[in-house]
Amino acid sequence: MDSVYVGWLSILPPIIAIALALITKEVIFSIVIGILSGTIIYTFAAGLNPLVAPFSVLFQIMNGWMDVDIMIFCFMLGGLIWLVNASGGAQSYGKWAATKIRSKRSSALMTFLLGIILFIDDYFNCLSVGTIMKPITDRYNLSRAKLAYIIDSTAAPICIMIPISNWAAAVGGYLAVTGAFDSEFGAFVGAVPFNLYAILSLIMVFIVCAFGLDFGPMANAERKAEAGDLGIETTDDGEPEADAVKPQSNLLDMLVPIIVFITTSILFMMYTGGFWGEDPAFAGNFAAALGNCMAAHSLVCGNFIALIVCFVMYLPRKIMTFKEYFANLGKGMCSMVNAGIILVLAWSIGGICRDLLCTPDFMKNFVESTGVPGALLPALVFLVAAFLSFSIGSSWGTFGILIPIVVPIAQSICPDLLIVSLAATLAGSIFGDHCSPISDTTILSSAGAQVKHLEHVSTQMPYALTVAGCSLIGYLILGFTNGNLVISMAVSIVLLVGVVFWFHKMWLSKNADSKA
Repeated sequence: MDSVYVGWLSILPPIIAIALALITKEVIFSIVIGILSGTIIYTFAAGLNPLVAPFSVLFQIMNGWMDVDIMIFCFMLGGLIWLVNASGGAQSYGKWAATKIRSKRSSALMTFLLGIILFIDDYFNCLSVGTIMKPITDRYNLSRAKLAYIIDSTAAPICIMIPISNWAAAVGGYLAVTGAFDSEFGAFVGAVPFNLYAILSLIMVFIVCAFGLDFGPMANAERKAEAGDLGIETTDDGEPEADAVKPQSNLLDMLVPIIVFITTSILFMMYTGGFWGEDPAFAGNFAAALGNCMAAHSLVCGNFIALIVCFVMYLPRKIMTFKEYFANLGKGMCSMVNAGIILVLAWSIGGICRDLLCTPDFMKNFVESTGVPGALLPALVFLVAAFLSFSIGSSWGTFGILIPIVVPIAQSICPDLLIVSLAATLAGSIFGDHCSPISDTTILSSAGAQVKHLEHVSTQMPYALTVAGCSLIGYLILGFTNGNLVISMAVSIVLLVGVVFWFHKMWLSKNADSKA
């Protein structure tokens, strides 16, 4: 299928999908309507049959953009989570953690720390942290909405700041296309300190976890959690009952499968990336191998081995029978169906915008036609990246669209702010991805924390907007001070802390007034 340039109409499908999602609270319906609007626009612009082409194009795009490895990984991880819960390992882990983690604050901080440690891949981070921490955070009445927020707001920000993550390799590949840098790795590392949204997001999570300074919908979710309503999204099958846990289960039934999953996934990443191969560019080079690896495929392999370990551990000890094992595996996979459907639809709407409606060309023309002063470029790039990422639900897709555009524009308008503009592109992409209901990491965070997807979006949105506002001011300062990191970072952090304390105080005051 040939692409067609339709101007501003190219951003209409994601706008329709997002607006309907926020209005109707039905994500699948909203994305389907958004996709159909895109295929209808393409049909008339390309002169195709208006009765047949919208549906034909839809399924061709859906088939072309489906990542089978990610889908398999989601379903298999759902099965692993269910098996661990049914074995009693999660409950045993919760009991053990209760002797080490003695407060709601420490459970939240432990979730934050674990999110930072698992920096290799954001998908891996989102689902693994939720699996490990749910039994602990539930014990101390931390809402699932807040758990999802902590997971989501540590996954991408830490991945984009660590040079050995697969995110660094992806960005390096986009930078190589521009030919503007002697070392793409050096450019990535140089942009890390200027990635204000990623840095401030981690600071925000720490503040919220350490001091409990919640506000808005998140504060309401936390208040409900204190009363016992954690906001858990359950399937028709519910969750494994506590009385089904066998007395012979122990902490290792939780830890061993998870550790095997993490370890083997990393080993497969190294293997598929050529760490033990003959190519000198990757052989023996851990960071390069991770950048070259097949991350989703590696996660599938690691998950499969973890399922085998569960089989070997549980059946001989009669924690569950052969029939119960596969029944629980099937229930876990079924629990991921909704997330899987949303992922496929999200990939499809992004593919329509990128491949058929020329959204990248429209955004390029828009940026180049603004004629703004160089000092405003970092802030403008941040806003454009945020909007595009929010619209297509993909930070990586936004990297691929904007980096080849932003780099030459920055070189011509303000060369001294090239690295800052690159960092603003990365920062805005992550912010838009965090806010978007059709973002894959947002979807996976909801699934990992087992909370309603739109509840996660609505509770996280005010926090993400707060960080984004402070980041935008920081980029304005960077632009007008010719990239002075010390001043911009100091102002942004002080502003963030002050705003969070003020919002929390305002929420307390409003809550007190409503009670009165």
